[in-house]
Amino acid sequence: MSDRMGPAHVFVVDDDTSSRELLTRILSGEGHRVTALADGHEALARLGADGPPDLVVSDIRMGEVDGLQLTDALRERAPDTPVLLVTAFGNIDGAVEAIRRGAFDYISKPYDVDGIKVVVARALEQRRLALENRALRRDLRDKYRLENVVGRSEAMLQVYKTAARVAATDATVLIQGESGTGKELVARAIHAASPRAQRPFVAVDCGAIAEGVLESELFGHARGAFTGAQAMRRGLFEEANQGTLFLDEIGDVGQNLQARLLRALQEGTIRRVGTNETLAVDVRVVAASNRDLEQAVKEGRFREDLFYRLNVVTIRIPPLRDRREDIPLLAEHFAAKHGRSEGAAISPAARDLLVAYDWPGNVRELENVIARALALNPSGVVTPEDLAEHVRGARPAAASLAVVAGAAQERPTLAELERRYAAQVLQETGGNKTRAAEVLGIDRKTLYRLLGDEKE
Repeated sequence: MSDRMGPAHVFVVDDDTSSRELLTRILSGEGHRVTALADGHEALARLGADGPPDLVVSDIRMGEVDGLQLTDALRERAPDTPVLLVTAFGNIDGAVEAIRRGAFDYISKPYDVDGIKVVVARALEQRRLALENRALRRDLRDKYRLENVVGRSEAMLQVYKTAARVAATDATVLIQGESGTGKELVARAIHAASPRAQRPFVAVDCGAIAEGVLESELFGHARGAFTGAQAMRRGLFEEANQGTLFLDEIGDVGQNLQARLLRALQEGTIRRVGTNETLAVDVRVVAASNRDLEQAVKEGRFREDLFYRLNVVTIRIPPLRDRREDIPLLAEHFAAKHGRSEGAAISPAARDLLVAYDWPGNVRELENVIARALALNPSGVVTPEDLAEHVRGARPAAASLAVVAGAAQERPTLAELERRYAAQVLQETGGNKTRAAEVLGIDRKTLYRLLGDEKE
């Protein structure tokens, strides 16, 4: 697929001829190229011959290879191809199982034509984003060595895009995000992609060093500048000359040191502590903070002029709880990293708990949990029992279902589905409630209840 919502190649798999032809007409009418197939065997054979399509729409109940088995095979052989499974009205258990097995969404019979178009467009858009994300990550990994930044969510896609675009410039970058989200990884990727890549990358945690010591660390000091300064020392600005200086937790820097930082950024010069000698430095600064610096400016705790000097380009890294779809990928990444064997993996039940947990420590906490679990479990497969107690206490059902479905969307309740279906049948019978009740196989009183109308 070349453009955002352009034509796609779609497999329609259904052993019911009329249903298959109807879906084919609907999707062909949208400009898509449709391959109609009578069962799962045909779909798998065609997959082997022609390669994966952009989308598969398949009935759940078919012959030897049903829709769930086809979904399993596609997840193995064509993981980037979203699957929409068609289920009979009211078969909620089948729909939920389909999503748990990796289907993107489900479509209920009888078909809502507009609804089919919407869900197909959403599935194709997710595929486009996934492929674009993969291409960007490959580009960043190959060129910028960003192999430890993992994620396929749209929010992380924006992080990758901004990092790639700003890397070639000398612009000052401010990376914002909670602790543990991977701010330094992004800073290192920007440096590695820049023309300064062969020069030093120097990182300092401003929140971990007392202000008086931090001033000397950054700017250096002359011999005798203070008690214990027995020799001249170069500062980190000088160490990072022609390279990149990463100022982590910049929001913790005090007002006096903020003024010196502003002068260094504006003038490109520094003075060692205890001397008036000015030294020119050529340093690209990337700063990071887990604090709201704009609020700190309003409260007078952070200099406004320094904020705007740092905030030339902003990259916001979302917390893990806001990109839960990345959790399974990250968990598998850390399992491969910390596992004692190549078979290290996460069980489905453990994955659901990981997805449901809110991760206040973000990616760093997730890595620690996986490393601990694998250290305690020699089998290499993480189960719920291997997880820390506070993670096991998470409630997995709703959160993990939405993540596996690939979209943060609200699903209708069974009662709402019944109401919609009853209203559709009533419309098809021209408003004849007696006839609608006969078609539905219920009495008029039940029909009134489904429609929310207790009057006969």
